[in-house]
Amino acid sequence: MAIYSEINERQESVVDVAKKMLIAARTAPKGKGADNLEMAILTENDIRLLAMEMRKIGEQKEYDIFIRDADNILASADAMVLIGSRIKTLGLKVCSLCGFADCATKDKYPLVPCVYNIGDLGIAVGSAVAVAADSRVDNRIMHTAGIAALNLEIFSSSVKIIWGIPLSASSKNPFFDRKK
Repeated sequence: MAIYSEINERQESVVDVAKKMLIAARTAPKGKGADNLEMAILTENDIRLLAMEMRKIGEQKEYDIFIRDADNILASADAMVLIGSRIKTLGLKVCSLCGFADCATKDKYPLVPCVYNIGDLGIAVGSAVAVAADSRVDNRIMHTAGIAALNLEIFSSSVKIIWGIPLSASSKNPFFDRKK
């Protein structure tokens, strides 16, 4: 007979959910079927590196939420899902939702996000956190982790927007009711 202790299996179980989150994000609907996403799962040492970068940003910019979030994920995250998007237009002749007349004009400003990239990223992140919620894995979407991931160049240089989603399996969601 094998006995599996929940404490020993927790991180592996959370990583299994994180993998399913990536599938949900990948298969989420995308404008014109254009897939501009990059994704990764971080654990242990990589979470520590990300948290160190978050802390550094918080100290340099005197912005305490980065430090708070860094401490929070260090103390509680069993895994971290990162989902990012490249900024790439869909080649539409009529749109102007980004503020430019068309995609050709917007392409002259490569750092201005295409609304479809942002929308697709939001739908993908929503699909991913729904999987976490369905699996009863605590999570929170963090821009602070995404900015640190950008600084660390975890994804290709064409990815300009990243959201981080720390995951935890504990008796209370550690990513809410935090100190300000």
